[in-house]
Amino acid sequence: MKILLLHVDYIKFKPLKKALRKIEGLSDAEKKGGEAEEALVVLTAIEKGDSDVKAVVGKLVDEVKDVAGQVKAKNVVLYPYAHLSNDLGSPEIAVKVLEQAEKELKKNFKVSRAPFGYYKEFEMKVKGHPLSELSREISVGGGKSKKDDSSESKALKAEEKLQSYWHIMTPDGKLHDVGKFNFKNYANLKKFAVYEKSKFRKMVKEPAHIKLMKKLELVDYEPGSDSGNLRYYPKGRMIKALIEEYVTKRMQEYGGVEVETPIMYDMKNPILEKYLQKFPARQYQINSDKRNFFLRFSACFGQFLMAKDVSISYKNLPFKFYELTRYSFRREQSGEVAGLRRLRAFTMPDVHVLCKDISQAMTEYKTRFLLSLDVLDKIGLKREDVELAVRFTKDFYKKNKKFVEWIIKEFGRPVLIEMWDERSFYFILKYELNFVDSVNKAAALSTDQIDVENAERYGIKFTDKDNKKKYPLILHCSPSGAVERVMYALLEKTSMNGTNSLPYWLAPTQIRLLPISDKFNKKAEELAEEFNKNNIRADVDDNSETSKKKIVDSEKEWVPFTIFVGAKEIKDNVFALRERGKKGLINLSKEEVISKLKELQSNMPWRPVPLPVLLSKRPIFV
Repeated sequence: MKILLLHVDYIKFKPLKKALRKIEGLSDAEKKGGEAEEALVVLTAIEKGDSDVKAVVGKLVDEVKDVAGQVKAKNVVLYPYAHLSNDLGSPEIAVKVLEQAEKELKKNFKVSRAPFGYYKEFEMKVKGHPLSELSREISVGGGKSKKDDSSESKALKAEEKLQSYWHIMTPDGKLHDVGKFNFKNYANLKKFAVYEKSKFRKMVKEPAHIKLMKKLELVDYEPGSDSGNLRYYPKGRMIKALIEEYVTKRMQEYGGVEVETPIMYDMKNPILEKYLQKFPARQYQINSDKRNFFLRFSACFGQFLMAKDVSISYKNLPFKFYELTRYSFRREQSGEVAGLRRLRAFTMPDVHVLCKDISQAMTEYKTRFLLSLDVLDKIGLKREDVELAVRFTKDFYKKNKKFVEWIIKEFGRPVLIEMWDERSFYFILKYELNFVDSVNKAAALSTDQIDVENAERYGIKFTDKDNKKKYPLILHCSPSGAVERVMYALLEKTSMNGTNSLPYWLAPTQIRLLPISDKFNKKAEELAEEFNKNNIRADVDDNSETSKKKIVDSEKEWVPFTIFVGAKEIKDNVFALRERGKKGLINLSKEEVISKLKELQSNMPWRPVPLPVLLSKRPIFV
């Protein structure tokens, strides 16, 4: 059984229609729904192994009492929520568990129970303190009924059971217990800490960017594929390509040697088989010629196999090799896949560095940390838009306290610390820059790790100055994180701050020309061609609409700049430039408009408009 416990200010729910045919009808009172204030909401999913009703109810009640006692809740709402599991038990067992749990809990609490087997609408406000979102898994009889999932690595299973110690570290180097830290000025960090501690990744509410990615004709779900494999319309593909180009440019400037490796690897390769078990991810698996293969979930496999065969001297270190994986694949669980935030096929910029020792690794780590911050900043995600998590063992912290403190001081704000008693993974240190979205879920963007295992596992060696073969340390860095997640974060950010705009360099149309009548369409088209020659994405609204309607349409498409084109503008070479989100107009010559927009573009990558310049020639994708 899986449960999610939410401490809420209030919850309101109402059944709409049956989801299961055999479920009994509702009384008039039940049809009206229910509500509760200052309550502990218990979302439940009864699974196939939960046949011992009495034992399951006993453990469920104990969990609810424990959490309710900690948050001092007197009201409990039992809410069936099938989306928590892919291995649901029978409806009959589920109803029995809920009915008996309700009966037991009523001895200590005021209890409401949402009807089982119905589609329901609900609204609630979660409090947001560190104990307000907690997930639990209840098993009875020493095991679960679920079949063993061979796509789950040992590391993934270990991660679920891993004992973590959570702290907040402030820039002065002090560690604070996460439950006692004053989050007064750090609301986003509080949301992030709650999300990480709960380890609940399933989507309960749709994040804002999903509607935006469709409305703007950027990205959409692909019903002909597996979940988490998306289709990119011309505007979305252009944005994605520009981010890919920018990150690749920065990695080449950093010194990354670009390579390309396969997307598919042999499950029985002895080296890869061991690494699979050390990486916390689920794999896609396919069969070919009586052999089992898996689709890569990072660039590590190919890059490490390549590095094993390269002759490397200490003089070559640190050696940096880079790949933009289009695509990497992770078989994320159903219910966790959500728009651009969590995908099963994603584009991952990945730069690995071979270092001769820990001193060189730490020097390189610092350089890459600052580089990752700058990459996100230039894309459009400022330092204040992200939260930092740093993860390590107690032993590493004890030996390298000053190094850890440097990272937090450089970030300049309190960060979330996850500490372990001993190392379960291949890395001794890991950081992630995370974005917290409109539904209080977090997604990791930039990340880097110090890997102490894989050089030996893969047989990667370098010749040191004493002419002896040695194993290097390996740094794993994605300077931006998955490109799709960068798009997600940009859309979520603009939705939350109310600007509804993209960074200028990523806007599919950077300036729109609005002819005041059809007879000026040709001149507007000529002007658009001149703008495009100057690396300014310009298009022309040649539709037979009023000027007001054309402005409204450009607003809906988040076009940052517009100018009207008429007889006076052409004669005087003076155009009233309208900037989206700002009041008033600026009168500029054509040359001045070009100069202003080229300055905004700066040295970021550029592509021409991804659709026909004339709006009348464009198909409607969504």
